[in-house]
Amino acid sequence: MTQRKRLRFLDRYLTLWILLAMAAGVGIGYFIPSSGDFIQSFSSGTTNIPLAAGLILMMYPPLAKVNYSRIGKVFRNTKVLGVSLLLNWVIGPVLMFGLAVLFLHGYPEYMIGLILIGLARCIAMVIVWNELAEGDREYAAGLVALNSIFQVLLYSVYAYFFITVLPRLFGMKGLTIQVSMGQIAESVAVYLGIPFAAGIASRYALIRWKGEEWFQKRFIPAISPITLIALLFTIVLMFSLKGALIVQIPLDVMLIAIPLAIYFACMFLISFILGKLMGADYSQNAAIAFTAAGNNFELAIAVAIGVFGINSGQAFAGVIGPLVEVPALIALVNVAFWIRKKWYNNNNYEESTSSMHR
Repeated sequence: MTQRKRLRFLDRYLTLWILLAMAAGVGIGYFIPSSGDFIQSFSSGTTNIPLAAGLILMMYPPLAKVNYSRIGKVFRNTKVLGVSLLLNWVIGPVLMFGLAVLFLHGYPEYMIGLILIGLARCIAMVIVWNELAEGDREYAAGLVALNSIFQVLLYSVYAYFFITVLPRLFGMKGLTIQVSMGQIAESVAVYLGIPFAAGIASRYALIRWKGEEWFQKRFIPAISPITLIALLFTIVLMFSLKGALIVQIPLDVMLIAIPLAIYFACMFLISFILGKLMGADYSQNAAIAFTAAGNNFELAIAVAIGVFGINSGQAFAGVIGPLVEVPALIALVNVAFWIRKKWYNNNNYEESTSSMHR
């Protein structure tokens, strides 16, 4: 618990910096309408190069800190692993579908955009949220790797079922979605594969070259600020894409934001409760909860733009995703600390995290 007392000035006011970055992004998009097209011009296939660069840099420091030799413990605890898979691949998509139908059945484009977000399980920013909440890095890395594999295998199948088949059962018109496994694999490789590979390579190469003590005391503190800087850069980019629309149609933003906020809160609390029942300690439970509550908005936006176009309602809903997710998950980091005080005694917490912060 001493780590939180040593927060730097930048980290202490993280929520303020994020809100300012969001406001800056919206301002750029509103006052410079061509900014969105300019940012999109730096795209290759479904990958936006500046956004990818921001996300890769944002995730690299936490992934460099992971002790990869301990990731295997994630797969040995079958109860915890089963809970995570249930949350991510059954409860999450079904809950988001239900909320989308309930709140947005009169706005089919927004509804589909929301469903696409629900199907895209978080493989990126969860690393950052887990780090802020002092969750288990090895658990988070293992669960993210597992979700990445499932994402490649299941996203196109899930998109077909939840958007083409399932709406018809509720009396709505289904749509045909063409999302190839190759497109999903490309997104996973860029947004997760590159920082994972960089984290593993730099960790083992530098420890072998300079030693464990230098790596932990010199290198890690030097690269840690990169996460916050890249996070703020990424937020400015994302919000500038649709800044004009966010200002012009605030009621539509609220329509999309309400079910999203409910989704994040429900998934987070359900995850913590199920994890607690399965015997997960705090650090493991934080990794499970943030993995389940977050979503891969990069993939959802890429698919929405690729299938429906950049000016579609589906793409607009995709951009509203991080507008809600960023402040919501920051708030849930504080909720996680509150849960730690109420549900986990200090002795158990210190035992479960002592190896994580060595």
